[in-house]
Amino acid sequence: MKKLKGYEIRQMWLDFFKEKGHDVEESASLIPNNDPTLLWIGAGVAPLKQYFDGSRIPKNPRITNAQKCIRTNDIENVGVTARHHTFFEMLGNFSIGDYFRDEIIPWAYELLFSEKWFNFDQELIYITVYDKDIETYNKWVEVGIKESHLVMADHNFWEIGSGPCGPDTEIFFDRGSEYGEFDLNLMKEDIENERFIEIWNIVFSQFNSDPLLKRSEYKELPSKNIDTGMGLERMACVMQGTKTNFETDFFMPLINKVEEISGVKYNGQMSFKVIVDHLRTVTFAISDGAVLSNEGRGYVLRRLLRRAIKHGKQLGIKGTFLSDLVDTVIDNMSNYYTYLNEYKDLVKKIISIEENKFLETLTQGEKMLEEIIESSDDKMIKGVDAFTLYDTYGFPVELTVEIAETHDFKVDQDGFKQEMEKQKERARGARKSTASMKEQNEEYINFKQESTFVGYDKLSVNTTIIKSFPEGVILDETPFYAESGGQVADKGIIIYNGVNYQVQDVQKLPNGQFIHFLDEHPLKDLDEVTAVVDEESRNLTMYNHSATHLLFKVLRDIVGTHVSQQGSLVSKDYLRFDFNNYDNLTDEDLLEIESKVNELINKNIAVKITEKTIDEAKAMGAIAEFGEKYDHLVRVVDMNETIDLCGGTHVTNTGDIKKFAIASIESKGSGIYRILGHANEAVINIENQLKGFNDEIEKLHHKLSRLAKEAQDNNLNIKTPVRTEAELTYSYQDIINKRHTFKEIGEIIRNYEKEIKEALKTNVFKDLDQYLVNQENGRVVLELNDFDKDLLKPLADRLLEKVQTGFIFIANKKDDKVTFIAKTNIKTLHAGNVCKAAALITKGNGGGRPDMAQAGGKDITFLDEAINKVKELIS
Repeated sequence: MKKLKGYEIRQMWLDFFKEKGHDVEESASLIPNNDPTLLWIGAGVAPLKQYFDGSRIPKNPRITNAQKCIRTNDIENVGVTARHHTFFEMLGNFSIGDYFRDEIIPWAYELLFSEKWFNFDQELIYITVYDKDIETYNKWVEVGIKESHLVMADHNFWEIGSGPCGPDTEIFFDRGSEYGEFDLNLMKEDIENERFIEIWNIVFSQFNSDPLLKRSEYKELPSKNIDTGMGLERMACVMQGTKTNFETDFFMPLINKVEEISGVKYNGQMSFKVIVDHLRTVTFAISDGAVLSNEGRGYVLRRLLRRAIKHGKQLGIKGTFLSDLVDTVIDNMSNYYTYLNEYKDLVKKIISIEENKFLETLTQGEKMLEEIIESSDDKMIKGVDAFTLYDTYGFPVELTVEIAETHDFKVDQDGFKQEMEKQKERARGARKSTASMKEQNEEYINFKQESTFVGYDKLSVNTTIIKSFPEGVILDETPFYAESGGQVADKGIIIYNGVNYQVQDVQKLPNGQFIHFLDEHPLKDLDEVTAVVDEESRNLTMYNHSATHLLFKVLRDIVGTHVSQQGSLVSKDYLRFDFNNYDNLTDEDLLEIESKVNELINKNIAVKITEKTIDEAKAMGAIAEFGEKYDHLVRVVDMNETIDLCGGTHVTNTGDIKKFAIASIESKGSGIYRILGHANEAVINIENQLKGFNDEIEKLHHKLSRLAKEAQDNNLNIKTPVRTEAELTYSYQDIINKRHTFKEIGEIIRNYEKEIKEALKTNVFKDLDQYLVNQENGRVVLELNDFDKDLLKPLADRLLEKVQTGFIFIANKKDDKVTFIAKTNIKTLHAGNVCKAAALITKGNGGGRPDMAQAGGKDITFLDEAINKVKELIS
């Protein structure tokens, strides 16, 4: 067997059949042409339907192709099985009333075993034949296949509804004992396995299927056809000797790219497979003209993208990443599908927009779903909740189902469909809005006039509006920084005719201009305005941004040079920095990191900002920002201790930062950690982090006071510790101190609770006679209020010992509920039945053994009735 690359297998197939007189047809678009019965082209024969039904006559009855296919009926299997894909290529050869069995079987033998072609070892090929198709069996034997390698099977008959049908013969490759035991029944009975892999199916389309007739009574077609299919990805798996299709050269370049982005090594994980499979599908579908929408094909693509995004999050990928993988998909496939290069920018743009839109709501949706799951007591997510997730948070219902299944939950699909029906009118309005937005996006793309950013040197400028949109304006010159490189956009105002218009956000447009988003405004093209950046907000953001660079430098110094930036966000209130690491950082590590950053601040290092070519910057040792793309000329921020490529705003001297504090660190999974910090005046925001601790500590102090009173009531000498508060230093030490205080008080409370419980236990059992005042012949029925639940069973035990022979029944009321305990040594009485009877009356449940039982009631208004029933049962 030759070891061929994927594209070589495809070309060898086409060359072989071209040599046999076939016309090579280009793959049809994935979107069916004038065929409303199909959502996608899902088989090699699908675009040739008109030839097979006789409505069109091909110029050459011999056709071969490599057809792009999409199948999405069982998306959830992608990544679970070794060979399941949503996008795949099907190699096919077809005869429209020309050659038949006598030609295709010798050709198949030649293609499989000839040294010129695939050159398989005959001992590794097994073939199934329809058990009533003796002609095919004999033909295989005639060309040289051993009878021991032929398997007769009753399932080898291709038939879908009425129309052309016929027997088929399937060719399998034996991957050897490494993939399971040798058993021909696996093929005979069509059992999914890893050893015998089907690589080619040849259908002899010779009958007309009729549901009213037995198969043996089908009439032969006047024109017999051949329809074959070979899955290119599984053929590559076989010929490249990989464990699954995903390790072939169709997928590995993309998997390697995902490894690079996520920082996670591929080891067969499902998430890698889902991402690369789904992205290939979406890339080809958009290139073939599909668009994203909330129905039909567009809904399928949106579902695939969002599923891929979710699996990206599972690998620890933060922010958008799928659009960055499109280049790899196209580079790997455009040697044959050359047209993909024309649509690269479009595909990336559409995917990027969808990623950003979904990521905005994904976290909120996941949180809502988790809350629904936690609050549900019937393992069912209601249809209205599933619809809210779909409508508000963009969750395809299939994604909700998938997440729910990980918690053993189900989704009310019928209820979801009912909510969808109610939404139809609103959906029509939403579609109009979407169309309007699309037109607006096109206007952004078509707007080419240049705008200049002057905000590095000026915070105020008189300028002209060069383009006005309902949502905002583009200025000839602007001092406003647009969100980029992790730094948030500037805030401020645009002044026109003495009226201030608040700038809510600033974003870069496709052609590089900055759009300033405003609330409702009357501004028009060519209006003269004054643009003023909020200086305080800019400066606070600047302090946090420069501190982020110092933090990154110190992390690499202390934690290790393997640390790389995995994402960041810089605002006026805080900085957030994501990085990779192999292990958790200790409190001591974080204190050292914080201290080293402050040392660099106190060195008063002059910050030098220059423009260099990308090669010059790299030669200086400059570090690039995570996920950023750079032009030939780049902006270099040199703080002497650290040199970075960065387009953001920075201090002129590190001393301007004044102070840096770490507020928290958390693991984001897959070796990614996130530090939250503050610089300059923003360190005061560390109080927000402390608030949670303070609230919990306050609750503990209240509990401690209650315990002290309870101890006093039980004559225990327990003193409440004096409250002390460490003075705030506005550093990570404050977090450590609060955590220590919380832990210390918690330990005190646990010790107090233990002492009080022991005291209560002693007091309870000191005078058992008080509980036996109304006992009759050892039958004791007690009603208690807010009694310690842990002492109920011991009390029942001691009372039974006291009466020697009897039945003890205790009802303990707490809030609006009641707990029942029963204990007996009278053989004719059953504690479980008595408890159960009381529970049923009080709308609860429970029971137990004949000698010991426990139950609960939910409605204490029926407690008297329950007590009377108990007395009746034990009398």
